[in-house]
Amino acid sequence: MPDPQLVLADKVQAALSAAFGPTYADADPVIRPSQFADLQANVALPLAKRLQGERGEKQNPRQIANEIVANLDVSDVASSVEVSGPGFINFTLSDEWIAGQAQQVLEDERLMVPKATTPQTVVVDYSAPNVAKEMHVGHLRTTIVGDSIVRMLEFLGHKAVRQNHLGDWGTQFGMLIEHLTDVGEEATAAELSAGHINRFYQAARTKFDSDPEFAARSRRRVVTLQSGDPETLRLWQQFIDDTVVYINKVYARLGVTLTDADLAGESIYNAMLDNVAQELESSGVAQISDGALCVFPPGFTGRDDAPIPLIIRKSDGGYGYATTDMAAIRYRVNDLGANRIIYVVGADQSLHFQMVFAAAKMAGWLPDDVRAEHAQIGMVLGTDGKRFRTRSGESVRLTDLLDEAVERSAAEYDNVNPDDSLGSEARAQIADAVGIGAVKYADLSVARDSEYIFDFDRMISFKGNTGPYLQYATARIRSIFRKAGVDPESATGPIVIGDPAERALALQLLGFGTAIEQAYDAAEPHKLAGYIYSVADAYTTFYENCPVLKAPDEATKASRLALCAATLRTMVTGLDLLGVPTPERM
Repeated sequence: MPDPQLVLADKVQAALSAAFGPTYADADPVIRPSQFADLQANVALPLAKRLQGERGEKQNPRQIANEIVANLDVSDVASSVEVSGPGFINFTLSDEWIAGQAQQVLEDERLMVPKATTPQTVVVDYSAPNVAKEMHVGHLRTTIVGDSIVRMLEFLGHKAVRQNHLGDWGTQFGMLIEHLTDVGEEATAAELSAGHINRFYQAARTKFDSDPEFAARSRRRVVTLQSGDPETLRLWQQFIDDTVVYINKVYARLGVTLTDADLAGESIYNAMLDNVAQELESSGVAQISDGALCVFPPGFTGRDDAPIPLIIRKSDGGYGYATTDMAAIRYRVNDLGANRIIYVVGADQSLHFQMVFAAAKMAGWLPDDVRAEHAQIGMVLGTDGKRFRTRSGESVRLTDLLDEAVERSAAEYDNVNPDDSLGSEARAQIADAVGIGAVKYADLSVARDSEYIFDFDRMISFKGNTGPYLQYATARIRSIFRKAGVDPESATGPIVIGDPAERALALQLLGFGTAIEQAYDAAEPHKLAGYIYSVADAYTTFYENCPVLKAPDEATKASRLALCAATLRTMVTGLDLLGVPTPERM
């Protein structure tokens, strides 16, 4: 990987070993960007404290820095190395090295991003709509954040196991199935597949509350459903299938990679719940408390310091979410072979997952070599700073939100580019890509665990850190190649650094692999989004200062076309890992 921070880190560690012995070879070189050079190693300061503790006498960090430099071989990477201040080591990278590394990025089909040497099986639990309710704005984040994590881990060579934990079980299905039988299967299919799930649910609820006979039928239907009655299960499955048609339409609009093969609803764990309870009780991990079977993970207490129970089996014999999640962990580790499990779920479920993970460890179902984590998702707020809702106080339907995004992007695109030579169909496709991309990027560009304000005016702007700005940057690069009459793939350089803007852009391109790895490891797509924006920003400066087609000579033109090609591939690949489309023209 050509990332200069990693290259220098290896070289500084070799110098540490040479200067102070092999026990120091694993010390963190603390490579950081510097305002006085390209990069800076700050290792001398913490190393002085370590040496002082071992040698029993005060150490001079600047002297230590000089000793490191004396054993440092970076002649092939840096044009100058200087010690400054109390012991900072400043590196100025050579233009030749930067150009050579950028050339390798251009020539490599993976942009010099290596695949994992020890691939892992990673289960990602994300999206998880409730089949009895329409998808709303809250599902946007869990769906697209999870999908970006999956895209990144697959690009890095890991095996992704998508798990769409549908809410497809519960007592409400007795009421819904009875309403289905009243209105007919054909009418139900039409209503549910069109996305009118809330309307269907409300009609069933109204009948349940006002018609005692319907309510009695609904309760009986719950019993037959839970007992496995074939006809009831057929009707239940029909309800699920009709709803999934609607869900898949939303996924198609969002451009996410979830398919029917990834559906893993609550219902698939039903047959496991009795065994989960029995095993936890027989092993002593769970115990009876007030008639319920509970696990009391250590360290979880309430206000009165009383232990908080994770209820495995209720006092009435029923099971809840905790039982299902315990069954899911055991299944994902034992049957799916997970090395890592990522739950992309709302932040309000933090305590629940902490307790589930702790209980699973107590049971031996979550071994130390399996990494389970809750990738917390923050709330979406309106411009008033409150939970994003309609004026009537209801959750915003995701389909309505996407429709409005496309409408607004079409209007904004018309303002930015009034030329209608592309034709109405092409402009409609661009508006759709820009609208959906704007919504997705606005979400993915902020830390997933933080709240953010959903503001159409900001996210659809063609200026600033927005999806449209990045999409336009890629379209502008493609436009250069169309005007040049060549394909980006034919731009082979060689890359030569002459202008500071060329240098800055080439240097940015070297950090792509590190940005992906850091974003994946932390399950935080915003880190990749921030990197892509920094590339686009560097490209804008390059575009404004370095004529490409009107370069002073053919060698410079070839070099700049090569830089454009490497930038285009980096940005398109990065945006694809976020699930953001990149139109050919804008």
